[in-house]
Amino acid sequence: MANTQGKIITCKAAVAWGPKEPLVIQDICVDPPQKMEVRVKILYSSICHTDLGAWNGVNEAERAFPRILGHEAVGMVESVGEGVKDVKEGDYVIPIFNGECCECRVCKKEESNLCERYHVDPMKRVMVSDGGTRFSTTTTKEGGLSKSQPIYHFLNTSTFTEYTVLDSACVVKIDPNAPLKHMSLLSCGVSTGVGAVWNIAKVKEGTTTAVFGLGSVGLAVAEGARARGASRIIGVDANPSKFETGKLMGVTDFINPKDLTKSTHKIIQDITRGGVDYSFECTGNVDVLREAFLSTHTGWGSTVLVGIYPTPRTLPLHPMEFFDGRTITGSVFGGFKPKSQLPNFVQQCMKGVVKLEPFITNELPFEKINDAFQLLRDGKSLRCLLQISKFLKK
Repeated sequence: MANTQGKIITCKAAVAWGPKEPLVIQDICVDPPQKMEVRVKILYSSICHTDLGAWNGVNEAERAFPRILGHEAVGMVESVGEGVKDVKEGDYVIPIFNGECCECRVCKKEESNLCERYHVDPMKRVMVSDGGTRFSTTTTKEGGLSKSQPIYHFLNTSTFTEYTVLDSACVVKIDPNAPLKHMSLLSCGVSTGVGAVWNIAKVKEGTTTAVFGLGSVGLAVAEGARARGASRIIGVDANPSKFETGKLMGVTDFINPKDLTKSTHKIIQDITRGGVDYSFECTGNVDVLREAFLSTHTGWGSTVLVGIYPTPRTLPLHPMEFFDGRTITGSVFGGFKPKSQLPNFVQQCMKGVVKLEPFITNELPFEKINDAFQLLRDGKSLRCLLQISKFLKK
C-alpha cells in the first residue's frame, strides 16, 4: 500500500445519485488524507436501515447527492494525515459514525459520548477540516477542459467504497486477531443495541426486559440483556419470522401485536405482575414508544429509545405520566465512547460474551449491493455482509 500514500487513488464505489435510484458501481477518485484524517481500505461493509433511509431520501433536509452511503464496516489503514498518532498504515480499524476526539469537555465526561466536534450529524456531508470532500468522479473532458464532480460523505464514514477518508476521531483500532467479517457489526447495530442495555439502562442480573422491534438492533438489545443475565426477555414484533432468530439471542417470550385483543402493554403488565423493569423501543414509531413506556413497572420502570424517529410527531406522553416514577431516555451508539470503550467490547465479543454470527444472515459480493438493499427492504435480511476489497490478512 505504500506506493499509494500521498496520491489520489482511483477505485470502485457504489454511488447514490438520487433518492431511490439504484446505486451505481463506478470509478471514483479518493484524495489523500489531510491533517488529522485517515484513508482506509474497506474490507467488509454491512447494510443498516439508516443507509436505507438516506437512500430513500425520507428527510429532504438530509438529502445530498451524489453521495457514498454506508457506515458499518471494517478496514485497514492505507495512510494517515499529519498529526495522526493512534493508528498507522496496516492497522485494522472500525469506522465510527459517532466520533471521539478525546479532548473536548464532552469526551472528558463519563456522562456522554456525543463529542462536541465529531458527534453523529445526519446533515454533515463534508470533512471537518476544510469543508470539502475527499471523493470525486473521475475526470472527463468537456470542451477541452478537465471536469470532475464532488461526491458527498455520509455519517462521518462512507463505507460503500474500496477506499474512504475519515476524520481520525472516527476511526477505532481493533485487535488484528479479531474475526474481521463480524467486526463491521460493531460500527453501528450491535454496539447500539448491546450498549443501550449495558451503558444506558445498566440492566442487572435477574431483571425483566421488553424489546419492541426485533430487527438487528432490537435483537442486539436482546443479546445484551441475555449477556447481563436478564431473567425474562419479552420480544414484541409483528413479524412472526423474527421469533425463531430471537430465541438464539435469549428472547424468552414473544408477543405479536396483530394477534392481541388488548393493548401490548396490558399483556406485558399481566404476564410480569405489573410491568417489566426495562423496555427498549427499537422501531422508531412513536405509538410503539407509548406502549413501551406503559409496559414498564410503576415506581422504577425505565424505557430507552433506540430507534430513529423520522416523524415530526412529538412524544405521545402526558407530563403527569412521569409522576409515577417511570423514566425515559434516549441513546446514541449505545452510549459507547468509541475510542475509549470499543476495543474492550471487541475483546468481549472475541471471548463469546456477545454472539455475533447470527446477525449476518446474507453475504454478497460488492457488485450485488442493490440486491442487498432489496433484501433489507423485503425484511429478508438482518445484516447482509458485502466484501468490498480483497485482501490478505497479516
